[in-house]
Amino acid sequence: MTTETFHEAAAETDFEPGTGADSRTESETLDVPLAELRPALEAVLMVADQPLDDSTLARAVGYPVAEVAEALAALAVEYDESGRGFELRNVAGGWRYYTREDFAPVVEKFVLEGQQARLTQAALETLAVVAYKQPVSRSRVSAIRGVNVDGVMRTLLSRGLVEEAGTDEETGAHLYRTSSYFLERIGVTSLDELPELAPLLPGVEDFDDETEVARVPPIAQAAPAAPERASVEDSATMDE
Repeated sequence: MTTETFHEAAAETDFEPGTGADSRTESETLDVPLAELRPALEAVLMVADQPLDDSTLARAVGYPVAEVAEALAALAVEYDESGRGFELRNVAGGWRYYTREDFAPVVEKFVLEGQQARLTQAALETLAVVAYKQPVSRSRVSAIRGVNVDGVMRTLLSRGLVEEAGTDEETGAHLYRTSSYFLERIGVTSLDELPELAPLLPGVEDFDDETEVARVPPIAQAAPAAPERASVEDSATMDE
């Protein structure tokens, strides 16, 4: 096949030498859209954590930018007319879902009630360990409590009572400490105002590490020291 014949065949098949599927530019759309336009836009916007512009959404759903812009505007109008609890806004150069202002009191009540819910016993115990041993890793807290605390730590982090405090230089583990909100909630201005821990642990005041305490049987930890046995001389003196 001559060069002229090759180029003629390429022209008839819309094929250009040196190009292929991998040479698409970002502005090109998919040959076959993956899904219907409006539902596809809703699905992408639902998981977006920041405003998305027309071009970004067009590349995601595989439709031309003009069609995407038109569909977004139509969706915004549709939500407004149907009185949905959310709305689609074009802010900061992109589109994103927002709670409709009319329903702000409902959302505020839900959020505040969730934050004011009482902590479980497990959460309180974990928070106490963090407060007195901070900065401390999750594994260290788990070792002290004797149970896995991953779920409880996530709860304390979401409540804003605990926050990250860097990483351990030796192990690379994340360290945690109590937050300023924790101080506010318990009514103190600094950690120095926390009550002394020793008076709350009778019988273990001389232990510096929880691992040493763990070696002592619970009964021995709580039981008072046994009196020393009297010597033979003392017994004789008492008999006299």
